[in-house]
Amino acid sequence: MNNYVALLRGINVSGQKKVNMKELKTLFETLDLSSVSTYIQSGNVVFRSASNSKNELKAKIEHAITQHFSFDVPVEVIAENDFKNALNQLPFDNLSIQEDGSKTLFSFLSENVNEEWEKQNIPSYLSDTETLVQNDSIVYLHCPNGYGKTKITNNLLERKLNVTATTRNWKTVVKLIEMLNEIK
Repeated sequence: MNNYVALLRGINVSGQKKVNMKELKTLFETLDLSSVSTYIQSGNVVFRSASNSKNELKAKIEHAITQHFSFDVPVEVIAENDFKNALNQLPFDNLSIQEDGSKTLFSFLSENVNEEWEKQNIPSYLSDTETLVQNDSIVYLHCPNGYGKTKITNNLLERKLNVTATTRNWKTVVKLIEMLNEIK
C-alpha cells in the first residue's frame, strides 16, 4: 500500500464549489481508498491506495467528484515521499513556522515547468519584500505581508505556465505530513 496526499483546487472559497469534508471522505472510501482523513475545509485529504499511479488516482478522484458534486475540481495527487521532500527542500533560511507558517507557501503544479518558467519571468511579479524559488513542479513563496497581498497566485501561475496549481501554507504542509505519519 502507498500513502498519498490529494489537494483539491478551489473548493469552499466564497461559497463556491461547496464540498463537505465528511462527504468527501466517504466518497474517497467508495473508491477503494483506505485510511482516508481530511484536514480543514480547503480540500486536503490523506489516504492509502494499492495503486502506484498518481495519474490514475487523480483521474479517478476527479471523475468521482464531478459525478457526485456535479462540478469539476482539479486535484493534485502527491506520493508521500514527494510530499515530504517538498518540505525538506524548503529553500528559505531564518524563517520560523510560528511567525511565517501562514506566510510561506508551497504551490504544487501539475507538471514540471523549468523551461516555461524562464520564458514567463514569474519573479517579475514579486514585490520587494517577497521571496520566490521554483523547483521543478513546486513554487516556494515567502510573503511577509501575507498571501492576500501577493500577485503570485494560483491563477497567475496557471495562466502563465499552462498548468494547474494549488497552494498550501507551511503549517498545512506540516499538518498533512503528521497525518501521513499516522496512517497505518
